Amino acid sequence: MTISSTSPESLRIYVDPASSSLHISSLRDRLPVQAPTLFEAKAAKNLTFEDIAKQLGRNEVAVAAIFYGQAQTTSEDAEKLADILGVDKKKLGVQLAGYPFRGQVMDMPPKEPLIYRLYEIVQNYGYAYKAILNEKFGDGIMSAISFSTKVEKETDKDGNNWAVITLRGKWYVRFLERFSGRIDDCEFRLPFSRF
Repeated sequence: MTISSTSPESLRIYVDPASSSLHISSLRDRLPVQAPTLFEAKAAKNLTFEDIAKQLGRNEVAVAAIFYGQAQTTSEDAEKLADILGVDKKKLGVQLAGYPFRGQVMDMPPKEPLIYRLYEIVQNYGYAYKAILNEKFGDGIMSAISFSTKVEKETDKDGNNWAVITLRGKWYVRFLERFSGRIDDCEFRLPFSRF
C-alpha cells in the first residue's frame, strides 16, 4: 500500500514486502536542502510559481524545477529569488550552489496520479511520437537539456478546462550522420568497438 501526494509535507506510507515492516517517509525527505527554505517562504508570502516566475523573469516550470532540485540557478537568480521570497541571500545562495541531482525525487514508475498520467502518455504515444519525429527530422533525439516547456490553461466553449503542455527541445541528429557515412571518417571510437 502506498499513499502519496505532491505536497512536500505529504507522507508516503508503504509496507516493505520483503520484511512486512511499515515504512513512513515523505516527499520532503527526498527533496534537496533548499526545498524547505523555498516552499516555506513561498507559502508564507502566498505566492504561486507564476508570481515568482514573473518577478524572476523565468518560466514558471523552470522556477518549480528549482524548488524541486531539478534545475540550476545562476548566482543572480539566487539573489533575486531570495529577495522575492524574503529569505537570507547567503543561506539560499549556499543551498542553491552546485549542480542539481536530477531524477531522485520521483519513483519510477510514478505513483502520484497526475505524474503517472504524463508517464502513461509516453507509454501510449512514445513510439508514435518517435516515428513522427523521425519522419520529420531523421534519426536523432530531442534534447531534454536544450529544452523549454510551458503549461497553459485553455477553456473550451462548454466551459471545460484543458491542460496544454508544450515541450520544445533542440533536435540532435544521429552522431554518424555528421560524417560522410563511413565509419572511418568518425574520430570517436568506443573502447569496445571493432571498427
